[in-house]
Amino acid sequence: MPFKRYVEIGRVALVNYGKDYGKLVVIVDVVDQNRALVDAPDMVRSQINFKRLSLTDIKIDIKRVPKKKTLIAAMEAADVQGKWEKSSWGKKLIVQKRRAELNDFDRFKLMVAKIKKAAVVRKELSKLKKETSS
Repeated sequence: MPFKRYVEIGRVALVNYGKDYGKLVVIVDVVDQNRALVDAPDMVRSQINFKRLSLTDIKIDIKRVPKKKTLIAAMEAADVQGKWEKSSWGKKLIVQKRRAELNDFDRFKLMVAKIKKAAVVRKELSKLKKETSS
């Protein structure tokens, strides 16, 4: 099968554009072929175009258009936030956010640390090369 992520009720998606950029939402209903009704614990239920959603591998078991309380309970039971933070996609976004919050001096310290680490790795690698060639 070429596709693994389908637009379906209970599919968790990431908003990739607009005022809710970066939020994890759950598809609670499909309006038409272009829009879905989405909801999350920290936002008002609203319609979003599919072009503004990136589907994730996470899916929760809910019925169509559940109450807010039911949705929150289902998300907590499925540990959506934990699964997202453990996924490589989620980790990458966390790192990007952390880097964006760095100031100039923090970026400088990071650069110096990378240079020192590279020097240590290069030194150990040269030792190993000498040992194997001898």
